[in-house]
Amino acid sequence: MRFVPTLASLACGLAAVVLPALAPQAEAAGLPDLKGREVVVVTENAYPPLQFIDKSGQAVGWEYDAMAEIAKRLNIKVTYQNTSWDAMIPAVSAGEYDLGMTGITIRDDRKDKVDFSDPYMRSEMIMLVRADETRFTDAKSFAANPDLLMAAQPGTTPFYVGVYEVLDGNEANPRIKKFETFGAGVAALRAGDVDLVLTDGTAGPGYVSTSNGTLKIIGEKLGTEDFGFIFKKGSDLVAPINAAIAAMKADGTIAALDKKWFIDYKMGQ
Repeated sequence: MRFVPTLASLACGLAAVVLPALAPQAEAAGLPDLKGREVVVVTENAYPPLQFIDKSGQAVGWEYDAMAEIAKRLNIKVTYQNTSWDAMIPAVSAGEYDLGMTGITIRDDRKDKVDFSDPYMRSEMIMLVRADETRFTDAKSFAANPDLLMAAQPGTTPFYVGVYEVLDGNEANPRIKKFETFGAGVAALRAGDVDLVLTDGTAGPGYVSTSNGTLKIIGEKLGTEDFGFIFKKGSDLVAPINAAIAAMKADGTIAALDKKWFIDYKMGQ
């Protein structure tokens, strides 16, 4: 997750949100029916578009939509709580929450503390540039030219990929120009104020296809990560959650969520 595991939470004191139990679909879909079981999910609300607080103060994002769909398919009742990233894995490991979601990278060192679901998403960063860009062709040649600037949102995966995989690991590097929204960074790229925007492999091609020939993708993919939900070791929720994820991949639900949050949402920013 985010390449720096000490990222502080941006969420402060969000009250618990309860999703009403939805009509059971487990039996019809061949999935386990958990019979209205209550599941406490903890998140951070600091990683758009996976989960964040929108302008109206609502907790929204890809993971919220995915969890609502999982709840419907497995017949569970989900209650959300907030904690910081630093506290999340220890708290889930201790059984304080049933499940954690916040774009958590599946890593072997974390498997000693928690169980992971199967991956629900693969994050791959790609380099989005103006169509007439010829000064660099990949991360190495970008880093070698001190005159080139990158746009990024602090606290996001693209920011940390830019810092640690493209540049020198200095989060205060003046070559990274910080913007509050992804859309503002793309606007700066179009205007020539910056020279590079890192975006995920789902949204990037969408931006290019709607740019009227003004944007392109260069170089190799960067920062590949598989994301999963986390559980206390030995949790009996892992198998049903995995079954729901598999079904959502098979019927196109995951792809639809990717389009909603990584293409449609980002283009509306």
